[in-house]
Amino acid sequence: MDIQHSGRNLTQQLVHNLGAAIAGGRYKSGEGLPSESGLCDEYGISRSATREGIKMLTAKGLITSRPRQGIRVQPRSQWNLFDSDVLGWILHSGPTLEMLREFLQLRMAIEKEAAALAAADRDRESVEAIDAALKRMKDAEGGFSDPVEADIAFHISILNATNNAFYIQLGSFIETALRVSIRFTNSIKGVKMASYQNHKTLFDAIARGDIAAAREASTAMQNEALALIESELTERAQKGTGARAGALGIE
Repeated sequence: MDIQHSGRNLTQQLVHNLGAAIAGGRYKSGEGLPSESGLCDEYGISRSATREGIKMLTAKGLITSRPRQGIRVQPRSQWNLFDSDVLGWILHSGPTLEMLREFLQLRMAIEKEAAALAAADRDRESVEAIDAALKRMKDAEGGFSDPVEADIAFHISILNATNNAFYIQLGSFIETALRVSIRFTNSIKGVKMASYQNHKTLFDAIARGDIAAAREASTAMQNEALALIESELTERAQKGTGARAGALGIE
């Protein structure tokens, strides 16, 4: 299988193809991958490019590579889920509802405090950036903006408004998972976009520097989304159906 060019170099494309294959279940936990020479032949690339790709996947926690043991897939518990590539491969392969629930639980812990920090700091440029994202959400209601992109921009702008480097660096992780999470929760609600008014309530609290109200508004949004996931899990358990979000066609 020769690697197809897509703007990535050969090593990056090998990492992408193998990472997606592992996340998609082609290779199971503990299972061996082809040897370096086997991967060279399968993907039609050099030994040095293959070796570099193996190092990158090892750093992401997906595999181990040891003498006499070969290349083996690590358990998912060892994968670096905060790596946007790893998370993207998992989400593209069809995340489980349980995983989306875990993501929402993490968002609840992160975003309510990010909202509180943004309200406490109330930096003018940061508030304007949140307002601009909110306006994009309003435009989306009229079909003039992409609703998912606008929603993501709103949440990322709040992380940026904390002026805290640790929160800001969570942006790529949050953005990657939001692309699936937002579509899924909207599909359960039977809508194409998130509630503009709920997001405006959060923005207004940040803009006026009301820390408690900002934290409360953010928590309310996460609780609503989490309740939808819990309800869907309960319904599927009662029906005896699977819990893979991809069944709803949201990848």
